[in-house]
Amino acid sequence: MLRQSIAAACLCAAALTPASAQEVRQTIRIEASGGDAGPISFLPPGREAKKGTSGLKGRIVGSDAGSPLRRAQVRINGPDIGSKTTLTDAQGQYEFRELPAGRFTLTITKSGYVTMQYGQSRPFEPGRPIELADAQLLDKIDVALPRGSVLAGRVVDEFGETVADADVTAMRLQYQNGRRRLVATGRNASTNDLGQFRIYGLPPGEYYVSATLRNMTMMAMDLVGGGAAGANSQTSGYASTYYPSTPNAGEAQRVSVAIGQELTTVDIQLQPVKLARVSGAAIGSDGKPMGGAIVMLMSSAKDALMFGPGATTRTDKDGNFTLTGVTPGEYSLQAQSSGGMFQSTAGGNVMAFAFTMSDSPAAGPGAGEPQQREFATASVSVAGEDLTGLVLMGTRGAKVSGRIVFEGGANPDGVTGIRVTTPSTDADAGPTPTFGLGQVKDGGVFDIDSLVGGHTFRAVNLPRGWMLKRVMLNGEDVTDRGVDFKPGADVNGIDIELTNRLTSIAGTVSAATGQPVKSYTVVVFPVDEQKWALPQNRWTASTRPNQDGEFKLASLPPGEYYAAAVEYVAQGDWQDPEWLARAAKTATRFALDEGASKTLELKLSGS
Repeated sequence: MLRQSIAAACLCAAALTPASAQEVRQTIRIEASGGDAGPISFLPPGREAKKGTSGLKGRIVGSDAGSPLRRAQVRINGPDIGSKTTLTDAQGQYEFRELPAGRFTLTITKSGYVTMQYGQSRPFEPGRPIELADAQLLDKIDVALPRGSVLAGRVVDEFGETVADADVTAMRLQYQNGRRRLVATGRNASTNDLGQFRIYGLPPGEYYVSATLRNMTMMAMDLVGGGAAGANSQTSGYASTYYPSTPNAGEAQRVSVAIGQELTTVDIQLQPVKLARVSGAAIGSDGKPMGGAIVMLMSSAKDALMFGPGATTRTDKDGNFTLTGVTPGEYSLQAQSSGGMFQSTAGGNVMAFAFTMSDSPAAGPGAGEPQQREFATASVSVAGEDLTGLVLMGTRGAKVSGRIVFEGGANPDGVTGIRVTTPSTDADAGPTPTFGLGQVKDGGVFDIDSLVGGHTFRAVNLPRGWMLKRVMLNGEDVTDRGVDFKPGADVNGIDIELTNRLTSIAGTVSAATGQPVKSYTVVVFPVDEQKWALPQNRWTASTRPNQDGEFKLASLPPGEYYAAAVEYVAQGDWQDPEWLARAAKTATRFALDEGASKTLELKLSGS
């Protein structure tokens, strides 16, 4: 689904951006030719890959018969190399050379098999990192891929007639951003002319399956061809439906698949609903129409993480809009002006809706004056009847200015590569508009537009050897509680303080018999239970051991902590306060001082 979102974003940007528009561009440099000629290297903008004298090689086989897997994609990631990708040869062998010393992850993908990381032994757990020293050559970094499970079936309408071009998604319950939700897993599928779908390459486990007739391509077309009139005059349609036939995520039935199993009876009957039209006008804070604004209906459902808008369009020159084909549900209605690039975010995770619009005065109404970036939101409930006459009043939100402060007055290289993000403090907040991340300028200063509601501040892509210490505003520490922003009320003086007094935790784990254990997960979390449920939690972390059975964690804030070593915990579950409460009963308690390095010897426990 993420791939579809990116494709739709690119499509809209291509269709809507005039040649004269200012654009936000990101360049990914590709080195080498890949395949049999060598790895392909993907590097973030402004980054130079380091080369070294280390290397690793191994073999990829199928776990069923142990036969080599040819042309499996092997990807290695590390902070000093970005991402490098190569393909296995006819004997299933691969090799990476000229690697710098460091910590790496290795991911293997092959059609028809479960995507796995090196050291991963169970579904939905991270792999184990690989640590390389200078001039170290690691051999036999082998991975066995299990056959992927398959969910297949048919999508039909209320009359039992087959439905083509429906998007079908497999989801699993996962603790994310403060609550347990249904989150899309693996690839999605589309039904063919016989209504059949097939989702392959899934890890064994329990899934919920949904089908919808509204995909990202349709939304993109709505946006390109939108306007006040709207092109869709349908009054009946189908809601997103969960297996076997319910529009309510809370009533969905789960299905289970074992390793390599093909379950072909996942038939879904779409539920007919009355479609509605939602229309109105978007007015700017100056009382003038928001012409050319993007209008979206974003689902407010909290049971499932929604990746796309329920409907999209643009306002005409008079600010009028009409959204058609809207299914019943609770929504956030959002209008966003076309002055610049906007992104839609949920919590702190940037979603894949990015549209590059023109900042040129000639791009829209009011030619001769640059448009002020504004947005408007309202909660709407759609029950099958048309909603008309809605008025969205725009606001520019709060403009925030601040600076990056390095402890001791240091001035390291790479300051302008830092980005400032503003995660929401509300774990249940739906997607909220923001006009981009804060890019740090010379001198360490940054500005961020259009903030409303509670937000915290985080700095990413920090210079090597630095970590977040605290965020200050008017002498108060707002690192975790954040700041409540009011529309139009600008806030100055946000200080994001960074320290080079890094913390680190390392150690080993042994069984009750005293024998060392090399496959486990360590979760470190604060003794203070009030910090367990913080959104974008910086106090809780998990890690898995390297190839020698040793674990490492870095850059946790100073404080009192628990450390729990368990055989297995699914991704996200260790963030659940209920899981943490159980783990705390047998965990090891320790103190972590500023700049301290802590060595722990843990015992494997249950959870």
